[in-house]
Amino acid sequence: MKQQFISFWRDEDGATAVEYALIAGLIAVALIAALNAFGDTLSEFFGYLGDQLPTGDSTAPVGG
Repeated sequence: MKQQFISFWRDEDGATAVEYALIAGLIAVALIAALNAFGDTLSEFFGYLGDQLPTGDSTAPVGG
């Protein structure tokens, strides 16, 4: 039983997957925090950009 415990303790299989999961979780938390902090500003910015785009008026000449 002691040998099985020691073997289990030294086994590093799966450690990389856990590390990648932790990194992905930290990135997700950082993205959520950034979007919460800058969400209103980004919304206003993209709204402004959308207002600057042409409306698709059918009387505009095609091709230039």
